[in-house]
Amino acid sequence: MRKICVVVTARTSYTKIKPILKNIQLHPDLQLQLICAGSALINRYGEIDTQIEADGFLIDERIHMIIEGESLLTSAKTTGLGMIEFASAYNQLKPDVVVVMADRYEQMAAAVPAAYMNIPLVHVQGGEVTGNIDEKVRHAITKLADIHFPATKQSYDWIIRMGENPEKVVLSGCPSTDLCQDVLDDSKMGFKLYEKYGGVGAYPDINNEFIIVMQHPVTTEYGDARMQAQATLEAVTELNIPTLWFWPNIDAGSDQTSKAIRVFRENATSSKIHFFRNMEPDDFLRLLNKASVIVGNSSCAIREASYLGTMAVNIGTRQSNREQADNVVNADYGKASIKTAVVNQLQKGSAQSSHLYGQGNAGKIIADSLAEMPLSFHKCLNYSS
Repeated sequence: MRKICVVVTARTSYTKIKPILKNIQLHPDLQLQLICAGSALINRYGEIDTQIEADGFLIDERIHMIIEGESLLTSAKTTGLGMIEFASAYNQLKPDVVVVMADRYEQMAAAVPAAYMNIPLVHVQGGEVTGNIDEKVRHAITKLADIHFPATKQSYDWIIRMGENPEKVVLSGCPSTDLCQDVLDDSKMGFKLYEKYGGVGAYPDINNEFIIVMQHPVTTEYGDARMQAQATLEAVTELNIPTLWFWPNIDAGSDQTSKAIRVFRENATSSKIHFFRNMEPDDFLRLLNKASVIVGNSSCAIREASYLGTMAVNIGTRQSNREQADNVVNADYGKASIKTAVVNQLQKGSAQSSHLYGQGNAGKIIADSLAEMPLSFHKCLNYSS
């Protein structure tokens, strides 16, 4: 029985990893090991470890690695500290395979020691092209990894063009589409939003039209994070539409994004914006399915929202060049640009569900492949294509 060690480091990665965990746990030939690390262990980012355990998964190791300060320096130091701690965890757990997700710096910290310790490394959601530091990290993990599960055909092709062995690249789709399909099959909310999740701010009526905002700092523009968040806050306030705003990720500049939100809450008179720390993946997707528009720079506006057919306004450069479906329009950081884009999307109403990022069965594809695929480090480099 293969021991599959999956790394969860943030709320965003858990949404995508949950279907993988479920399918590994159910597979008769696989044993799930789970490491929870990074901001997933920090209270103000939603206590993801508590949520993971409530979902029925056993956490084998907790790695406290975040050096707070939300700057470029602390991000770099956190990555270095994480490498040390992950190496110790792998030495203790002795996994047959390590699975990492996407492109965050905490995932880089998990990937490097696995590669140096000769543990086959699996990378989910590699091969995508975006802005920010994320693309550098994503491609670096691809070159460290031995097995790849890209979400799109274009990403699949790009990984092979990077020289990876085609036999070790499986087009799985994004695992979060599994959860999206569950929502489309049964779209009832099933929970009382404000009672379950608390939060702060106004309590707008979301029975009709409402928008979701998820805006994170851009690492390469982290000095502008407060100004960028402020522009979005002003745009949303002037639109005067019920709004549910989610706290930013723990990236360089997130303290400035958070400061913009706090100052707004202290001084603004809007009665239509409510702020949340976090939400269970299934509940969030049910909310996203009901939303009129999602606004900001989170990849979920491009991935999950496209599968659900929810309209999206993508702001700025964080998702530059990422593949987009018809639900997305782009805006710059200016208040006027954001307002215009939101109004246009509201007028369109909704989009057709897109399978650009998967078919809703990625978790099973990944688990079955992990059980059956030979484990080796022979990359069979393909630089001629």
